[in-house]
Amino acid sequence: MSHQSCDASPSPGARRAPTSPEGRGEDRIHVVAAVLSDRDGRVLIAQRPSGKHSAGLWEFPGGKVEPGETAHAALSRELHEEIGVHVGAIEPLIGIPWDFATKSIFLDVYRVLDFAGEPHGREGQALAWHRIDELADIAMPPPDRPVVAALRLPTGYAITPEPASDDAAFHARMDAALANGVRLLQLRAKAVSASRLCALARAAQARVREAGAALVINSNLALARELDLDGVHLPASELMGLNDRPLPRSRWLAASCHDARELAHAASIGVDFAVLGPVLATRSHPGAAALGWRRFAELCAAAPLPVYALGGLAAADLPAAKAAGAQGIAGISAFFGA
Repeated sequence: MSHQSCDASPSPGARRAPTSPEGRGEDRIHVVAAVLSDRDGRVLIAQRPSGKHSAGLWEFPGGKVEPGETAHAALSRELHEEIGVHVGAIEPLIGIPWDFATKSIFLDVYRVLDFAGEPHGREGQALAWHRIDELADIAMPPPDRPVVAALRLPTGYAITPEPASDDAAFHARMDAALANGVRLLQLRAKAVSASRLCALARAAQARVREAGAALVINSNLALARELDLDGVHLPASELMGLNDRPLPRSRWLAASCHDARELAHAASIGVDFAVLGPVLATRSHPGAAALGWRRFAELCAAAPLPVYALGGLAAADLPAAKAAGAQGIAGISAFFGA
C-alpha cells in the first residue's frame, strides 16, 4: 500500500542534536523516529519487544543513525528493516533531547509524507494504528510523550488581547479568530475583576468548544478547575515557583519561558509546551532584549518539549519558526491584528 498522508511540501533536511552546554550534544546518541499516518489519519506505533530497554512500551518506529548517515537515509533503512516499508518524502516534526540513567539521546522525529508497502512487524514486534487523540493514554517511553504533544498541537497558539470595556466586541474578535482557523486559544485577561473574568471564560469556553478548539487560561489554576477548562498557561514567575505539575495529564499545561533555565524547569515539572521569546523586538515590550532566530533555535533544540516562537511575529513568520525547530508561532497580533 502507498498513500499520501499530508499535502505539505517535503523537507527532508537532517537536524543535529543540540551542541550548546545546556544540550550535552556531544554525548547524545542520534535516533530517528517516524510518524506514519493512514488514510483515516491514524498513526502507527510499535511495541518494544521483550529483552530490550523499555520492553512492552509502545513507540514511534525508527532507530539509531549510523556514522555518516543522514536522518532521511537512517529513517529509510530502519523502517524497511523494521516494518517493511519504503519511505518517500519526510518533514521534520520535533527533536527531543532526553537523558536516561545510562545514556542520552536526541530523538529526531519526522512525519513520513508518503511510503510504499504494508507495514508489518519484521522483527516480531506488534504494530497498531491509533487516532492521535488516543495516544495520550498509551504507555510509551518518556521521550515519546512530547512527540504526542507535538502531534496534538496546532501550529498557531493565539493569545487574546486584554479585554476592553465592550465584552460583545471581545467575543466577536474571538469568533473571528476561531473562524479563521485558530484551534488553541489562551484567554489572557490581567486587568479585569474576578467575576468578569469568570464570565469571559465561560463565554470563551462555549465558543471554543463549538469550534472544536482548546481553551487555556493565563495563570488562574482555580478557575480552570472550576470551569473544567482545557488547561492553564503559567507566566514564568509562577512556573519557577512550582516543584510539581499542578494539573492532571488530561489538561494542557503551558508556560512562558525566556531562557534555558526556565525551559529546563518547565520540562522538569511536566509542562506540555512552552512559548519562548521575544524572538524579535516587540512594541508591547520595547525594553526586552530579542533572542533572534539563531538563539531561539539553540534553546529550542535543547528543550525536550514543543516550543512556540513568540514576540514580534506575524503569520508569515511561520516557515522561519518551523525552520528553527518551533512547533509554530504564538502571539496576539498575528491572530487578532493590531
